[in-house]
Amino acid sequence: MRKIPAALAVLGLVTVGLAGCSMPGSSSDCSRPAVSDADVMDLIDVTGDTDEQPEVDMYTPLRAPHLAYEDVVVGDGTPITAQNQLMVVDVALFSGATGEPLVATAYDGDLSSVTSPAQWTTNFPGFEDALHCATDGSRIAVALSPDDMADGVAKGFGLEDDDTAVAVVDVRKVYLPAADGANQFNSGFGLPTVVRAPDGRPGLIIPDGAPPTDVVVQTLKKGTGEKVTGDQPVRVHYTGVVWGENEAFDSTWDGEPASVTLDGVVPGFAQALEGQTVGSQVLVVVPPDQGYGDEAQGAIPAGSTLVFVIDILGLDVAPEE
Repeated sequence: MRKIPAALAVLGLVTVGLAGCSMPGSSSDCSRPAVSDADVMDLIDVTGDTDEQPEVDMYTPLRAPHLAYEDVVVGDGTPITAQNQLMVVDVALFSGATGEPLVATAYDGDLSSVTSPAQWTTNFPGFEDALHCATDGSRIAVALSPDDMADGVAKGFGLEDDDTAVAVVDVRKVYLPAADGANQFNSGFGLPTVVRAPDGRPGLIIPDGAPPTDVVVQTLKKGTGEKVTGDQPVRVHYTGVVWGENEAFDSTWDGEPASVTLDGVVPGFAQALEGQTVGSQVLVVVPPDQGYGDEAQGAIPAGSTLVFVIDILGLDVAPEE
C-alpha cells in the first residue's frame, strides 16, 4: 500500500487537533432527485416485496437514450457518497428488449457479501450516478443505455450492442465512508495532532519529544451507532504512523476499509476499539509492549511506538460457528 505523508500536505487540510471538526460531504450535503427522467421511468413498473426479487413490467422494446433511474422505495439509512464506500446490495437485471429477467443475486438476506460502488461500476458505469446519494433501505430502478454498460457486458447477458438493460438495486446495508460522530473535546499536551482532508482522510503530525509509555486512547468523534464488543468484525479506515517518523507505514484510505477482529490486531489497537461506537474516530498511541514489541514488522522497526487514527464505519456479520 502506498505510503502517505504523515501530515499529508497540510495545505488544503483542516487542522483539528484533538477536538475534531465536521466532515465536508456529509449526508447533510447529499441531494438526489426521486426520478431522474420521468419520460423513461414511466415506462417501467417495479413491484413486490423489497426482501424478494422484484417483479418488473415495462413497455418493450425499451430504448433508453441515456441513464435514467427512479427511487421506488426510499430508505432512511446512510447515503452512498463515495465510490469505495462499502455496501450490501441485491441486484436483478432485465432485458429492455423483451422485459425478461436476465440474472439476479440470491435475495437470501445474507449481509456478508460486502461490495462497493466501484466494484459494480466496472461493468455498469451508470451505477455511479444511479447510486450516488441512494440510502440504506432503498429500492432503485435503473434504465441502462448501451453507454452505461462496459464493453462486452450486454453481449455477455445475451443482449444486442444497442439494447437497454433495466436493473433493480435493493440497498441492504451501507457502511459510513468516514467517521461522522459528534466532535469531542480532548486535552493532551504532547500528543499527536490530527488533520483531515475534505473526504475525511486523516493525517498525523507527531510532536517532538518522547512518546507516552502507556496506551493512550482519545475519542475525537463520538458516533451513535452500534457498540464494538468483539462479537462481530469491525469495518475501519485507519492510518498508522511510527512515533518519530514522517510517513505512514499503512493506510486503508488508499483502498477499501479493512475488516478487523479484536483478537486479530495488536492489543493497543484492540483496546482503542473495544466499547467504541460506529461513527466514532479514535486516536490511539500504542507503546511497544502493546504493539509489536521487540520484533520488527515490515516497515515498522523493532521497539516502535505506534500511532493510529481509526474511523469506525460499521460492524460486519458475525461469522458462523
